[in-house]
Amino acid sequence: MHVKSVADFFKSLSEPVRLRLINLLSAHDELCVCDLVDALALPQSVVSRHLAYLRQQGLLSTRRQGVWIFYKINADTTWQQQVLALYRDFGGESAELAGDLERLGTPNNCCD
Repeated sequence: MHVKSVADFFKSLSEPVRLRLINLLSAHDELCVCDLVDALALPQSVVSRHLAYLRQQGLLSTRRQGVWIFYKINADTTWQQQVLALYRDFGGESAELAGDLERLGTPNNCCD
C-alpha cells in the first residue's frame, strides 16, 4: 500500500457531496444518476462531476444500459471496505444523510 493511494482515498471522501453519494450507494447495490440527482436535490451536472471524480479515483464502478449509467461502490481493498463500513455506521447520525436516504426511498427505476 502506498501512502499516496491512501491520501487520495481520503481526499475523495473530503467533499460533502461525495460523502452523500457514498452514503446513498452504500445503501443500494447500484443506482442510476437520475436516482442520485433526485435524492441529493442537486443539479445533474454537480452530481455527475462528483461521480466522475469518485470513479477516476477507483471508488466507483459503472455499468451502462442504453443512455443510462449505473454506479456502484468499488472498494477493492479490505482497508477501504473497513473505512466505508465505519462511515456507514457513523453517518446514520447525520440528519442530512438521513434526508438523502429518505428522498431516495426506493429507487424509481427512471432508467429502465
